[in-house]
Amino acid sequence: MVVCLVCVVHDKEGRYVEFVRQAAPTLRAVYPHRYIAISDQTSDLLESELRSSGFEVRRVPKAGASNARRDALRFVHDLPFEYFHYCDLDRILTWALTEADELASVIMAVKNYDYVIFGRTTWAFHTHPESWVRTEEITNHIFSLELGQEVDVTAGSCGFSKAAVDSILAHTTDKPTDSEWPMIIHRIKKGRIGFRAFNGLSYVEEINGPGTEQNDAATWAARVRLCHLISRAAITTGKE
Repeated sequence: MVVCLVCVVHDKEGRYVEFVRQAAPTLRAVYPHRYIAISDQTSDLLESELRSSGFEVRRVPKAGASNARRDALRFVHDLPFEYFHYCDLDRILTWALTEADELASVIMAVKNYDYVIFGRTTWAFHTHPESWVRTEEITNHIFSLELGQEVDVTAGSCGFSKAAVDSILAHTTDKPTDSEWPMIIHRIKKGRIGFRAFNGLSYVEEINGPGTEQNDAATWAARVRLCHLISRAAITTGKE
């Protein structure tokens, strides 16, 4: 069965235009159907490049990554596909440009679970900035305790069935989706959760970097706040 790719992006400067162009042949070969929600502030040039590369595009209000992900699910909810691979755009670009051979395994994994978390190998995890690694180690540990299996839930990629999309949209609120979505399937729907780790979710500064200093106090504080929010959603989702 066909797996539909679903992405989001906020890119005012059009920094991903050339990377989209380079990755397009691989993405086209692996994913016949590609959908993306882009923020209403995203560069027109990037929108044009995405459309040229075969993405169906919808502009959505800029309201944070988790809300963009919810908008992306609403975009594909009524489409005639049984399986979906969600991936932040920068992540799928890195994947396609560095470890394209892994994507066939990704497709197979999506079809084996109600919801599958795609995380990073130990090597890929430690390619990230220290502020990400140190805080995400805590987030992942808390989430893993709640789930009952060791996973990396903060890599911005997952796969799920059409039934899972229905369940997520019925129960999602304003929490970070990294932990909320799998806990909806795990706790509320009693679905089968899987985990696979890949090198392709590594960090490449030119693609995955935010373009700002990663080791100043404000960045560390922001990563700690994110750690708290994702961890809290892992603990509370499905228990209210």
